[in-house]
Amino acid sequence: MADRRRINPPLRPTTAPLFAVPPKSSVSTPPYRTRPSNEIRKIFLKTGLTPSASGSAYFELEAPQATPDSFLNRPSSLKITCTVHGPRPLPRSVPFSPHLLLSANVKLAPFASRQRRSYVREASERDLAVHVETALRGVLINERWPKSGVDVVITVLEGEDDGPLGAPGGGAQKEEGGLSGWGSMSVLSGCITVASAAIADAGIDCVDLVSGGVAAIVRQPKPGKRDGVGEPYIVLDPCPSEHSNLIIVCVVGYLQTRDEITELWTRGDVGEEIAEGLGLESLLDRAVQAARSSRLVLEEALKGSVEFKIQETASAEDPPGATRKKSA
Repeated sequence: MADRRRINPPLRPTTAPLFAVPPKSSVSTPPYRTRPSNEIRKIFLKTGLTPSASGSAYFELEAPQATPDSFLNRPSSLKITCTVHGPRPLPRSVPFSPHLLLSANVKLAPFASRQRRSYVREASERDLAVHVETALRGVLINERWPKSGVDVVITVLEGEDDGPLGAPGGGAQKEEGGLSGWGSMSVLSGCITVASAAIADAGIDCVDLVSGGVAAIVRQPKPGKRDGVGEPYIVLDPCPSEHSNLIIVCVVGYLQTRDEITELWTRGDVGEEIAEGLGLESLLDRAVQAARSSRLVLEEALKGSVEFKIQETASAEDPPGATRKKSA
């Protein structure tokens, strides 16, 4: 009879596992940008994934192409989910409000970055929530929902790193958590787009769809030329792991139909023009161009969602085999 209180050793001798160590070149070689400077990454957007919520959406960006000799320096792809709860009546303890009260909450998963994060809400997450709430506040028609509130909950499943792994300095700001520097700009742009899709999926009245766009001024060789320092130029949808020298990054929340900007956030040396034609105004125009490209995906996703809901409603009203009675 076996002793249940004793942990039996293995029957045969075992050896400790040995993991292969990648060469130094694979660790120190960061990925580089292969797409044109005026092209954004491919976006996947789908709505209606959470049945218990009033509206929901899932947003994902295409992962940048890694270098062939890269092993540890695999770039991450942005993955964000958003759920909208409401509009629902406010509790009695809250004073009367003739407008809809909006509450945005952004939380990064513990596994969203290379460095594992805490379950406690951090200051960077609160900053992202404030920016998202500002971008959405100018879109909702608040007068139609008095004494009501709506909660927008955004979860970042996978974020973007602040720079290449093992890059010697450069323009990447490596702060604690891995998503407090340049990577938070792309995260904010995706949060704005996915929140707009979730609000539209919830059927909340809005004046327009708001889409996020990001542009940056970088100083490095252009695509196809990896040697040399290079001159500064503007790129759309920058991935921090592809650029080792970011100068200025700009994020906007843009309403295309009304031609309005509801959110503007810049990071970097925002001062005089770096070169001729490379100032804050030109960077803002390119960020708006990126937001227009994101809106195309947003419109197609919502269009497919509406068509699916119409077909679902029609099939529920007319079940298979049922016949309608003709009126006399």
